Amino acid sequence: RPPFSITAEFILRFNQTKNLKEKKKLLDLARKILLKCKRKLGLSTLGTGEHVHLPTTWIEISYLAQCKGQIQDEALNVLYASLDHASFYYDHPPALFFLAESILYRLCCDAFLKPYLYSVEIKLAKIGYLISLRLFIYFLYGHLESFKEHLLRLQPFLHALSFSGEIYYMYPNIFSNVQVILKTMEIICKRELPSDTIFSRVENKNQHEGTDSHMEHLQDNQKSYEVNNLLWHCIAVWTCVQKNSPHLNNVLEHLTFHKTQLQNKCWMDSALALLVLGEAAKLNMACLKTLMDIMRDFLLTIMSVQNQKENGSVDFSWAWIIVSIYITILTEICLYAAISNLRKTAFIGFCDCKSSKKYILPLDKPEEQPELRETSFLGLLDYFSSKMSDNCEEVIWIGYYNLVYNLVKMSWELRGDEEQDGLRNVIWQTLQKTKNHEKDERIHNALNIAEQAELNDPTDPFTRVSSNGGDEIFSKYIGWRVANILSKLFFPTADILPLKKLLIKPHKTKYLYKKQDSMKKKVLHFTVRLYFKVIEIIYNHVPQYLTQ
Repeated sequence: RPPFSITAEFILRFNQTKNLKEKKKLLDLARKILLKCKRKLGLSTLGTGEHVHLPTTWIEISYLAQCKGQIQDEALNVLYASLDHASFYYDHPPALFFLAESILYRLCCDAFLKPYLYSVEIKLAKIGYLISLRLFIYFLYGHLESFKEHLLRLQPFLHALSFSGEIYYMYPNIFSNVQVILKTMEIICKRELPSDTIFSRVENKNQHEGTDSHMEHLQDNQKSYEVNNLLWHCIAVWTCVQKNSPHLNNVLEHLTFHKTQLQNKCWMDSALALLVLGEAAKLNMACLKTLMDIMRDFLLTIMSVQNQKENGSVDFSWAWIIVSIYITILTEICLYAAISNLRKTAFIGFCDCKSSKKYILPLDKPEEQPELRETSFLGLLDYFSSKMSDNCEEVIWIGYYNLVYNLVKMSWELRGDEEQDGLRNVIWQTLQKTKNHEKDERIHNALNIAEQAELNDPTDPFTRVSSNGGDEIFSKYIGWRVANILSKLFFPTADILPLKKLLIKPHKTKYLYKKQDSMKKKVLHFTVRLYFKVIEIIYNHVPQYLTQ
């Protein structure tokens, strides 16, 4: 046995010992194991290098995360950072299923017994989100057909997690992660498992009447999963940005034709579409504007329908999930966009700079409720705050909750960054005004959860020293990894990008990185119906902005 190894005996001794001398010895050994895991995960090299072996180290770090206290927090932070930036390899699914089972067990068995939300639950939900997102990509590539036993083992935990609404409803940022976990597993299980499993209930066909045939997600008789046009065009946009294509505006125009697909109840494709388009928006202003326009149209439609009693039969109970995902993506654009103008626009909007101060420091709720002119961060903050009430729609209070929640996280993320003093000052001032003038207890709950449970340190953002300097609170790379791997699936030819979906024939794909020759290499079939003449665009050959 290696000198630095995790065993059940070690975990029990670490958690139960009361001898200070032995506790110090075990803590020192746990730190050495943690350092070894960090090296094997390649945290400083984005998961690459000869010394890196992700699957076994993911499992090892998950064992280490059972040691209570600071070791547990650091181990979960390391696991989250690794799952965020790691590439997609063929030998990852077994380890991902192991992690999924471990995370779901802890969410269902440990979290359900606690009366309050703790920082561990936040980290577990965020890790579970990244795991489910990665498994969904492998599902699209057709690599989960041989993992039916793993999916069956997840069924009891998924069933228990589906009843967690009462526990997490008042914490929408966590609840949205839980909903993504459940939705991705529901789609995968319906496709891969027999019809008598928990998530294989047949949906009412009347729910899909009036939609295009290519919008149906599950084709059981054809054994194929069909994505909608919104996701397909978002991937096309991202590919154009990567290739510096002169036809980007043309593809963006085609994308806007399918913006109404964001309103469909099968929202997983919409969430992926926003994630991919958000990555393009970090590099290109036209993509950012399209992203904001699509969300503005979505919000106006949702609010209009909810205000009309005669349309009460329309179910938009899931709309808050899309709003939460969009706000998270917009926050990441504010922090990590390629140029300062993109970051400023995502936060303030496209408004005239002379009049931007009125959006930065809202004092009181105006007598006349403002219109939703644009879905920038401050634009949404102004719009949602003006409509807050005790009995407002859940889209309003959850949207406002997530905005305030992410304000706290952004101010903490930008601490000590002299290059972004202006943005940090605006965020800090907006946050202070919100704290002083907002009376709704739900919003103050967002402030407290963000400061105490998420960050564990309500330190003033202008203080340069913080005890949690290495914590990962935002996902910086998973969107790019997903967009990159999906573009290789949808557009395998490097030089050609069609404006319409092409039929992807069965073939052995070469785009996922190979580490074990014995792993099956399959790609799922994508069916296309009633499409017109395909228009092809020739790319200019230029170096990619982002590299592996």
